[in-house]
Amino acid sequence: MLRRRLGAVLMVLLAAHMSGADSMMQARLIVLDPGHFHASLVQKEMYPWLSPQVSVYAPLGPDVLDYLQRVALYNKRTQSPTSWQIDLHTGPDFLERMLRERPGNVLILTGRNRPKVDRIRAGVAAGLNVLADKPWIISSVELPNLERALEEAGRNGLIAYDIMTERYEITSIFLRELVNDREVFGTLVSGSESDPAVTAKSVHYLMKVVSDVPLRRPAWFFDVAETGEGLTDVGTHVVDLVQWIAFPDQALNYRSDVRISHGRHWPTVISQADFERVTGEATFPPFLNGRVKDGKLDYYCNNAVDYTLRGIHVRLEILWDWQATEAPGDTFETVFQGSKARVEIRQGKTESYLPEIYVVPNSGAVKAEVLAALKRKLTALDATYAGVGMRENADSVRLAIPDGFRVGHEAHFAQVTNRFFEYLKTPRTIPAWEKANMLVKYFITTMGVEAAR
Repeated sequence: MLRRRLGAVLMVLLAAHMSGADSMMQARLIVLDPGHFHASLVQKEMYPWLSPQVSVYAPLGPDVLDYLQRVALYNKRTQSPTSWQIDLHTGPDFLERMLRERPGNVLILTGRNRPKVDRIRAGVAAGLNVLADKPWIISSVELPNLERALEEAGRNGLIAYDIMTERYEITSIFLRELVNDREVFGTLVSGSESDPAVTAKSVHYLMKVVSDVPLRRPAWFFDVAETGEGLTDVGTHVVDLVQWIAFPDQALNYRSDVRISHGRHWPTVISQADFERVTGEATFPPFLNGRVKDGKLDYYCNNAVDYTLRGIHVRLEILWDWQATEAPGDTFETVFQGSKARVEIRQGKTESYLPEIYVVPNSGAVKAEVLAALKRKLTALDATYAGVGMRENADSVRLAIPDGFRVGHEAHFAQVTNRFFEYLKTPRTIPAWEKANMLVKYFITTMGVEAAR
């Protein structure tokens, strides 16, 4: 049955023959064990710098079939169809075969998180550039391995880059601009454990729709030893945003600039029926037996962490819920406290569950000053972000962001991929702080979870 379904998908993906233009392309993808839908989202669009022929190495099973089906849908869609051509290699020796054959120069890694950093290092050792989805590690014991992977890539003139899509969300961009405008925001306060300077809450849902297709998650996704808890997985984006916004273009040091204060974790309880809905598996697999109680799975995917970053107090909550009841999808809210004003992202019912930027002056005495500075800031940004306005409320101002800037989460993958290609063309242009801050990011995510345990 699996092979028949695989054959039907490949008929779509292999319909076109390669043209001579392929030899002129500057890059070609190798996709390794695509166990997460993010692998296919990199291929939701075509790129002029990238060959349409993609080599896929994976064990034959549901994970690679889901990836192929999604790429086939992109090829078949009516509007702006893609034209990917898949060269598929399946078998238990998929990693060894890929390293031996190396039919491209850019390795795409998504899916299983536990072995990811070893696969990254193997790709770099084979002379491949790497574009890998988060997280690269889920345990602090792997920090030296991560550091070696980055050092080896730099030494060999290769790019090893993680897919930080949330930096391309328009509200993240404006948050960074405003927090770093002293006339609008002032300076970031230090805060305290009881009143942190930075707070953020991220909520993801297990049941969702991606590219108009209901998402099916592999059973191993629910094994935290394989995937990581929420903070080490999706929380990677939130930790990245905090340092990207609070300390822009600055190299941080995980050994001296970070202190983990508290960590906490708790489960989302999943019934057998819901587990079957999201995975297609009729029973809980044996590797989850230790987490199954009274016929329900305790999925330890929720985390809270308190830490300081260069003396700035931060509190994060990373949550996985079963399915959205009101919000159409995942949500993210955050507050940065400045000496003149707070800048916030809110994404609740008032905002129709769209992320929106608010500027809240600290007092009536500075309100006029903050509003005047905000107007000047938006005028200065108009050349790049035309049409962004202001809506004044009694105690705050909400930015009016044109719909054209809200391209959506799935479109951010193409933006990251294009940025990756810029670095691929000119490796020296990758910011010097990226390596140091990646180590800081993964120190916080892994140590935050371990503090909870």
